[in-house]
Amino acid sequence: MKLLTDFLPILIFFIAYKMFDIYVATVAAIAATFLHVAVTWLKTRKVAVMQLVTLAILMVFGGLTLYLHNEQFIKWKPTVINWIFAAAFLGSQFFGEKTVIERLMSAQISLPDQVWRRLNLGWVAFFLIMGGANLYIMYNFDRDTWVNFKLFGMLGMTMVFLIIQSLFLSRYLNIPEKSDVDDQRP
Repeated sequence: MKLLTDFLPILIFFIAYKMFDIYVATVAAIAATFLHVAVTWLKTRKVAVMQLVTLAILMVFGGLTLYLHNEQFIKWKPTVINWIFAAAFLGSQFFGEKTVIERLMSAQISLPDQVWRRLNLGWVAFFLIMGGANLYIMYNFDRDTWVNFKLFGMLGMTMVFLIIQSLFLSRYLNIPEKSDVDDQRP
């Protein structure tokens, strides 16, 4: 569910672009992201650093897009965000007691340190690939293709990565075998 709410501003950007233009879509994305952060704060009284970074970068790059009337800034935003996240995740390999992914997921799953580190590096690679894919589409295709990629391509890449991550993590889940479950029955 969180993945879908995180992609809601992108969906709103997509719809506004299809109905109007890239500049209206940029305003809509800024407003939707700000609203998403505000609702998160009102519901939980906390906001993830990643959400705040995304909002700040969107406001800067979206603001430059609107002020300079140059769509290149909003097109660069996904790459900048993904590469900042890649750098933060990579930095956590060397600084601090836990990697970023361990801090985010350790309440849901317990893993050995080397698995947390491998998983964290997987996220680094994912963010680098997402940023690179954005640049490739941005410079090699028209704006309509880029907008479609921003919604469908990035969402699809994220879903594929999450499936791969789930398969990777499934090896470390302690699921009782059928015979163990039968032994626990009264």
